[in-house]
Amino acid sequence: MVAIGHKEVIRTHTHAAGATPPRPSPVVKFHAPEVVFGLGALAEAGFAAARLGARRPFVVTDDGVHDAGWVHQLLVHLRGAGLDPVVWRGITPNPKDVEITQGYEQYRESGCDVLIGIGGGSAMDAAKGIAILSGNGGSILDYAGVDQVTRPIPPLLMIPTTSGTGADVSQFCIVTDTESAVKITIMGRALVPDISITDPRLLTTMPEWLAAATGLDALTHGIESFVSLAHNPLADGHALSAVRLVSHYLPATIQRPEDLGARTQMAQASLEAGLAFTNAILGATHAMSHQVGGLLDLPHGVINGILLPHVIGYNAQTIPDRFRDLALAVGLPVAGAPPEEVAGLLSAYVRRLGDEVGVPRGLRDIGVSDEDIPRLAQSTLQDACLSTNPRSADAVDIEGLLRAAM
Repeated sequence: MVAIGHKEVIRTHTHAAGATPPRPSPVVKFHAPEVVFGLGALAEAGFAAARLGARRPFVVTDDGVHDAGWVHQLLVHLRGAGLDPVVWRGITPNPKDVEITQGYEQYRESGCDVLIGIGGGSAMDAAKGIAILSGNGGSILDYAGVDQVTRPIPPLLMIPTTSGTGADVSQFCIVTDTESAVKITIMGRALVPDISITDPRLLTTMPEWLAAATGLDALTHGIESFVSLAHNPLADGHALSAVRLVSHYLPATIQRPEDLGARTQMAQASLEAGLAFTNAILGATHAMSHQVGGLLDLPHGVINGILLPHVIGYNAQTIPDRFRDLALAVGLPVAGAPPEEVAGLLSAYVRRLGDEVGVPRGLRDIGVSDEDIPRLAQSTLQDACLSTNPRSADAVDIEGLLRAAM
């Protein structure tokens, strides 16, 4: 048995007597919720919640999703199934530890059972955080790291309204520590939702900047999970599919927001990227992005879009061959090109895509200062996502990547 990042992988050796033994292969676990996907899928929410045992579901959302009308539609479906939902919308972008505490207190006082997160990653992570406290108590910050949630939590039903975070299928929960101004990563099988409902109609009310940010988040999930130390064949296919879909359809959703065909493809990209990274984990881009987002309370996907080209170049020094399939997935003509050149072309492509959808070119443009870099580098070293980056990195390496991205 060998450890890869946070995972233990069992290697088996079975072969007939006298035969040449096959190359050992890892046994992997693939975590996934029940998935309901397609136009109009929101109508299944009442039945789904009831199947989880809901009588009084607790709906976690934010003002934007509420005002767009999706919460009202959800409540119609929940009540149509005979349920008595309670809505809490006290969450802000990059959910805060204090908000999780407030949400949990409201959940407990309301006598609720199943938790439903409807919104972007912030609402869904908040629902997970409330579930953690409900089953385990204490402060949400107590659960930073891997498999720290040891007691059962309430059932989780997730309904994304953005196309990129993957929180509806992942074993991750990201929360901002407001005192330290850093994001903590909570990770473990207990956090994989029971049911994920994706209705591409819900993506049409995203503002343009959010569509760009979450789309680049999905792209980063696909690329980082494909090159992760914990990558595996089951996750690889989803990662490549997500990268291919984002490259083809993200610009279309920016140019034609009401194009339900493109929205459906981006919804699938988000879903598949989430399935990939929850099973293969991530890397240095996310480890750094969490810290920048925690310090400045900025959109996670925008930060990923700035950092990813630099991390591709960094990781290509160790595993250049893994980037060829990714380059082919986005449509780059790399047949016969040397591996190092392939990684460079992919890095340049990601930067061009960022330009096309309006992502700033450098960290300085979003408020990071040179004085912030040592602090950001130190906190990056504590992020669980760094453990599966294919190339090891110390504080000096991280500082170098951050400075290159300025």
